[in-house]
Formats: sequence, structure tokens, C-alpha cells
Amino acid sequence: MSTATANGGDEELRSRNQQPMLASQRAKSSNTPTEVNRTGRLGGYFPLGYKEAYSQWWANIPAAKAEHTVMSYIPYLKQPPTHTQIGNTMPLQTPSTGSFSTNTADKASAVKAHSHSDPYGTRQWNSGLVKLSGKNRALNEFSVERIGEDIDQNLVMLHGYGAGLGFFYKNFEGLSRVKGWKVYALDLLGMGRSSRPPFKLLAKDRQKSITEAENWFIDALEEWRVQKKIDRFTLLGHSLGGYMAVAYALKYPGHLNKLVLASPVGIPEDPYAVNAALPEPSESTMANEFSQDQQEDIKSSSNPNISEFAKQGDNNNFLNARSRSQQNEQPADKTPPTAPRKPLPKWLTYLWDANISPFSLVRWSGPLGPRFVSGWTSRRFSHLSPEEAQALHSYAYSLFKQRGSGEYALAYILAPGAFARSPLIRRIQGVGRQYLQPDGSTTSSVESATRKRETGIPIIFMYGENDWMDIAGGYAAERKLKDEKAKALKEATTDEMEAENGSAKVMVVKQAGHHVYLDGWEEFNEIMREEMEDVSKQERQR
Repeated sequence: MSTATANGGDEELRSRNQQPMLASQRAKSSNTPTEVNRTGRLGGYFPLGYKEAYSQWWANIPAAKAEHTVMSYIPYLKQPPTHTQIGNTMPLQTPSTGSFSTNTADKASAVKAHSHSDPYGTRQWNSGLVKLSGKNRALNEFSVERIGEDIDQNLVMLHGYGAGLGFFYKNFEGLSRVKGWKVYALDLLGMGRSSRPPFKLLAKDRQKSITEAENWFIDALEEWRVQKKIDRFTLLGHSLGGYMAVAYALKYPGHLNKLVLASPVGIPEDPYAVNAALPEPSESTMANEFSQDQQEDIKSSSNPNISEFAKQGDNNNFLNARSRSQQNEQPADKTPPTAPRKPLPKWLTYLWDANISPFSLVRWSGPLGPRFVSGWTSRRFSHLSPEEAQALHSYAYSLFKQRGSGEYALAYILAPGAFARSPLIRRIQGVGRQYLQPDGSTTSSVESATRKRETGIPIIFMYGENDWMDIAGGYAAERKLKDEKAKALKEATTDEMEAENGSAKVMVVKQAGHHVYLDGWEEFNEIMREEMEDVSKQERQR
């Protein structure tokens, strides 16, 4: 396994910050011919032709069918289960045993399937929509469990901004090999194939607006956990999902036995992000990544055909378009001074705060939508086979074109540039250290000295070797967590010392970018299996 931890990590990785680089720049630096040179600048950014784009738009492939196609690439699962429920049609009590179907009679049924010729034992795969309280609130769920074994532990995976659980298709099989585990993946509320209720905030205060936006997602996760009767579980979150995983751990303590943050957004502190004004209380957001060329990112850093600039990381985030000379070198764990100067072009910050999301542009563009989406998918999935890349392109487009909902929370959580308005570095040390109540709340009129407190949980920060996300923020968070543990042990009782379970480490997956679970899926799965086995061992000793 090729990983780096905080104790043995490269200093270059520790100090690397989020930097921009366009795919066209990489191709130019590596002397690779691109469509930019052949068809002009726009042709290079959006490689899908007009005719093909119109054909895809006209076909109007349902998200359920697109998800089903992606899931068909899961090993040993020839016919993946894919429910065709919609947000206002809830599951029946008796689930169907069929696979994907467009039959109207099947649209209110959860479905399941079994692996074929599975060398790792018989596994059952499930797809369904879990209804939550309130109007039009339901979470899309995909899960896999091992038949003939008791389920002792649960893993829950959360995707990133605007994505869906189908992006974990390289992980379901590998992670479900661990005995005694059930693996879940959820679409965040208002994203993927979960229901898409209108996103509205009532708070006027800045911090309350941020908290309300976070709660919109994590309250749904907690309600799902209660419905599933899961007491403790391991939570894995990628990018925005990682941010929400931390927010969940802070609001709903006592339910996690491990937290895995895969290239999480929102850890480091940025002077502009924490002081910039929030958008008006309406639907508002912007994407956090656009033109990444993953084909170059998965190559070895020692490859002489890749320029030194390209080796600095998966820096293709057009929202982080600040030069090194503009970066603030403040340590991530210290409060920086106010910096009113906006780090991005005015047009971009205007779009961010003017209710314009990248998915709005896809929806408004009609037949050009698939072409615009190809600008992202052609780079993001360039390392995959043409068939898988096409399946993921169709899946992404099927999600992006849906009615806007959870996507509008982003402008309240992140400022332009993908930096958090309420940085996690300011509160990450509280994960695993909250006071507990019988009802799970963190507030009580009882004196804290008489209340039970969490005694830490293991937290893993995982980044790709070529990740554009700020890995220095991960190392800073690790330091804060270790400092908090040392402080807690000084004040701990004998029982609390024996129960102490807090730890933190940073791991780096070789030849992977921001989507570490997909770019370096084999090493990612290996790391995760080891972490899951560790949870099983620790939980048996409780």
C-alpha cells in the first residue's frame, strides 16, 4: 500500500495549497495533442459535438436508468437492482425482486438482487427510497450485505456536491468483502435521486444561515439513521459529503465509531470566505470544480512527460483561480485578519451570489446541456474505459438536469473559491468530544461535570496524491485533534482514560486526484477494508 501519514508525510504535501490549472495547460505542457488545437478553444472544453448533444438531450434518459447502467459495472453483479421510485411515490411494504424496470407498477417498489458467481460469498444488493418526515423528503439508498452473516457494523458513504451514489460503483464490491458489515450509500437530500424539495432558509443571521444550510442535509441523515435502527456506524464522506460528515458528528454525537473524510472541502480558513457577505436568502450556489483532466492525475508523479507544474496536484479547480502571490500564508489553525479583497473575478462572484448554479446553466441550455456537461465528464473520467466514461457522463447529465434543490445550499456553506464560510478547522477538534444526553442532544441544563462526554473517535483524512483540495488543512486538523486529545487526557477520569479512542491521521492515495475513491479505487478500497477491520476489532473490545 502506498500511503503517507502525518508522521512520515512529505513536507511538500503538507504545505501544498489549492491551485488552479486547466486541462489544456497540462496537455500543452506534456506535448499531448488536444481538441483545443484541432477545433478551437470551445471545442476543446466541450468535446461532445452538437449533433450528439442534441441526440442525448432528445433521448432524455431517466436518472434511474443511467444509475442502473453505471451499477452494471460492479463486479459479480450482472443485474444491479435499481428502484424507479420518485420523490412523491413511496415504497410498498413488499419489495420487488426484479431489476431495473420502466413498468409503472414497479415505480413504488424497492428492489434487490444477488451477486452471481461471487468468489467472496453470496451478497444481496438493495436499492430503495427511504421516506422521511415532512413534504417531499426522501433519501435514495443503495446497499449491499453479506448473506448468512450477522450484520455487526455499518458503513455509510456520502457523495460530494451535485454528485450521486453511483460514483461509488468502484467501491461497493471491494468494501462489502469485509465480513459482518453492511455498506450503504446515500444521495444527499436534494441531490442525486433523492427527493428535491425547495431549498429555503428562514434565518437572517449569518451564522444561523450557515447552520440552517448544514442542518438541511444532516437532519435528513439522522432521521434516516433512526429509521434504520442503526446505533453506531462508520461514516465516509467525500468533498462536500466530508464537510457534512463533520457537521453531523458535531450535532449528533455518540453514533460514530469512525469518521473517514475523503478530500473534504471546507477545512482550511480563508480570509475572504469567512468575511464575505452571504447571498440573499434565496436559491444560490456555484460549482466547486469544472475542468479536471484525470488522465494526467492518475499517472505517476515521477512520469517525465508530466510537467513540474502539473505535478503540484490536481489543480484544475477554476474556482480557486488565485496565483501563489495572492495566497495568504496564514497557518490554517489561526484566525487571519480581515481581507476584503475578493480573490476571484467579479463575474464569478456575481454568478455565485446571484442564484446561478452550474446545473442551472445545464438546465437552461436545453440541447446544449449534454455538450456543456461533457466539458467536465470528458476530463473527470478520462482515465476510464470509453464505455464506463460514457455511462458516467450520461449519469452525471441525468442528475445535473433535474430540478434544483440541495445545490442551492452551497453558497451559504462555501464562498467563491470552495473555502468554507465557517471553516471546519475552527471546530474539528470538537468531533468525538461532545457531551451526551439520553436523547442524543448536546444541550442540557445539567452541569457539564455530571454529564457523560465522548472519549474520541478515530478520524481519517484521505487525499489523492494529485488532489487540488488543500491537504495542508488535513495536517492542521490532525494537529488540532491530537492537541485536543492531550488536553482531554489531562482532565480525564480513570474510566475516561480507559475508554479513550481518539486518533487522527492523514493518508495519501497514489496516482489519484480529488475523486480519490474513483481515481485510486484499488488502494482506496484496501485502506478502507483495513479501517473497517479495525472498527470490528475495537467494537468487539467495548
